[in-house]
Amino acid sequence: MRLKNASILAIQGVLVSKSVADSFGPQDEVTGIPTILRQEVERRGTISFARFMETALYCPKIGYYERDAGQVGREGDFHTSVSVGGLFGELLAWRFAEWLAALGPGPLHLVEAGAHDGQLARDILEWLAVRRPALFGRLAYWLIEPSVDRQNRQRLKLENFSDQIRWFGSSDAMPRESVRGVLFSNELFDAFPVQCLRWCSPRQRWIEWGVGWESDRFVWKPMDGQQDWTHSLLRAGFEFGPELLAVLPDGFQLEISTRASEWWRSAAGALAGGKLVTIDYGWTSMERLEPSRAGGTVRGYSQHHLVDDVLAAPGEQDITAAVNFTQLQRTGEEAGLTTEEWIHQEEFLTRSAIDGIKSGTLGWTGERVRQLQTLIHPDHFGRAFRVLVQSRAW
Repeated sequence: MRLKNASILAIQGVLVSKSVADSFGPQDEVTGIPTILRQEVERRGTISFARFMETALYCPKIGYYERDAGQVGREGDFHTSVSVGGLFGELLAWRFAEWLAALGPGPLHLVEAGAHDGQLARDILEWLAVRRPALFGRLAYWLIEPSVDRQNRQRLKLENFSDQIRWFGSSDAMPRESVRGVLFSNELFDAFPVQCLRWCSPRQRWIEWGVGWESDRFVWKPMDGQQDWTHSLLRAGFEFGPELLAVLPDGFQLEISTRASEWWRSAAGALAGGKLVTIDYGWTSMERLEPSRAGGTVRGYSQHHLVDDVLAAPGEQDITAAVNFTQLQRTGEEAGLTTEEWIHQEEFLTRSAIDGIKSGTLGWTGERVRQLQTLIHPDHFGRAFRVLVQSRAW
């Protein structure tokens, strides 16, 4: 079963450059993603997997995450923490309220990156309006969402809170040091396009593997360039001494996402004081090197099942890769943030639930208990997802 949040940003602005977005045109809606990709491969020979992934997922109007279709839930391809029920948003709201109150008097901000249909935002705002009305009255809720279509759907979902909401097309569009509060994302980074590198033992170097076209299907192919990936891997937290490289299996695959660190650095720059938070699935760079992950973490999912070929049916299936939390943590610290927590979702939500119950601001029913069990169960969301919290003192 694929567990994934649909808080995904569109192709423009946040995930890719304007030049990439401009490469798609109205005719692509008719052409279709497999044809778009095949034509590009035929022109260039081989394209990077990052390009393949971003086109399949984010091509305007027709990309997997761009369609207004039922990817989420029992009948879709994956479940979400939000679709479990309103408790997830309420627990976040309780924790965020504690953090916001600690900032003292004055205006406050909650900034959500990739709000999908706005349901999580509504769950959070409804709880704050009822349970913390004084805090709610000081709050501005900002959404980072480059897709105009998705913004329109969010407006419908959040029409009761329209006076407090503002949209930005990217984290770069927010004024620097403008956020006093909490800037958060929920399973955003696992859908950032990645480049796939494989260790070539005979040549003692990392080779990027991209996508080609052979025998009427997309196939993995080594890229032609002779790029030295040492610096990029170091920036991502991968440090290879001679002893490790000597025993690293031939073909061992790593994924890197320069856009993930660029996004995190931009978000850190917008934070004047408060917390920068992400909830996602992944590992540290050291955990990523375990032998069981030698084949890489890129996966495709359809109807809650792992697909055999991640390159098959682009635009019709989910594509994801595990998040490198070491990369995000280092990026934030380089931008002046302090790492406060890196824990499993199980611990983060359980602690929030216990503290909320003690405070008397979280009520419980049998249905809420069921939701919590799903959110923290090791076989569901509890152990697979982790929470990274970094802060800037106000």
